[in-house]
Amino acid sequence: MSEALKSKIEVPVMAELFAQGKKPEYLFWVGCAGAFDNRYMKVAKAFATILNHLGTDYAVLGTEESCTGDPARRAGNEMLFQMQAMTNIEIFKMYEIKKIITICPHCFNILKNEYPDLGAEFEVINYLEFLQNMIKAGKLNLDKSKFKGTTVTYHDPCYLGRANDIYDAPRFIINALGLQVSEMQRNKSFALCCGAGGAQMFKDAEKGDKEIFIERTEEALETNTEIISTACPFCMTMITDGLKYKNKEEEIKNLDIAEMIALALV
Repeated sequence: MSEALKSKIEVPVMAELFAQGKKPEYLFWVGCAGAFDNRYMKVAKAFATILNHLGTDYAVLGTEESCTGDPARRAGNEMLFQMQAMTNIEIFKMYEIKKIITICPHCFNILKNEYPDLGAEFEVINYLEFLQNMIKAGKLNLDKSKFKGTTVTYHDPCYLGRANDIYDAPRFIINALGLQVSEMQRNKSFALCCGAGGAQMFKDAEKGDKEIFIERTEEALETNTEIISTACPFCMTMITDGLKYKNKEEEIKNLDIAEMIALALV
């Protein structure tokens, strides 16, 4: 499957399908990181590969997709957030979208918990819970030998864990992959933030003795793991930077859960 990830894949676009009279069951919300960040594009491609493998009835918005407005609201620019949100909601209504799958916890949280205040009516599904359901239903078979004997530690993103109580799905998937899990001392609801949420990604570091991403990377390294697994673009960026800071980027892999599944597809 690693070869499939290197090749081009066909991703259906909502406007093209709608013009043919089709209404896909799911909108795959790619997010800004999945669209523009070179590293997270690989995660978006991995998840699209899984959707294609499953034969999922889905589409993306393509050039019609815009930012959810989460960074704007977190930074205090409420007017910009509402402008972005209302534009997105109108597009959702135009395509009669009922279900949205996200790969970014920040997109998931704001679409699920804050868009309804502006009149949005749709179901929002985090990709980890979607993948967990597919595995439980026997629709997604995985080759456990791909990661035989490999250790992993999972970093809980704030917007999945504390904000939306999603702790079991990622760990279920990791176990289904046959990986040996080594939890960090601070995990689940006690997990330390990667340091990039709340629009912190877009501002300079404040004064202090140590940056949060370094502290969290050190906690991950204490587990003597071979893979640090993440499920958020901000977390991936910060953990990757932490590994570089510690000169461990050649020894330790930072992989999104979707990437691990794509590597183990049967």
